[in-house]
Amino acid sequence: MIHTVTVALPPAAILEQAKRFFAERVPNMSAFPEKEGPQYLILRGQGGEEVAINARALDASNGSARTHLRVSTLFFDQGVDRFLSILPLESDIEVK
Repeated sequence: MIHTVTVALPPAAILEQAKRFFAERVPNMSAFPEKEGPQYLILRGQGGEEVAINARALDASNGSARTHLRVSTLFFDQGVDRFLSILPLESDIEVK
């Protein structure tokens, strides 16, 4: 599934929280960084499952840090839902 939402944090902060969350707060389905860059993070679970995160900064002309966040996974849907619940969301979560 693909989860899409707008978050009131900069991309780097979201990606850092994702690394900690999936390593520490989902003990029965932990996932760890495999690849990362300034706008993306690929986490890999113990069975090879993947969580792909894309965090793209939105226009900050009004001084607020806002990010378009897209998280894709086939196995970690419950963990993704829990992760999104701890973020300061600025829109409804769209799930496809």
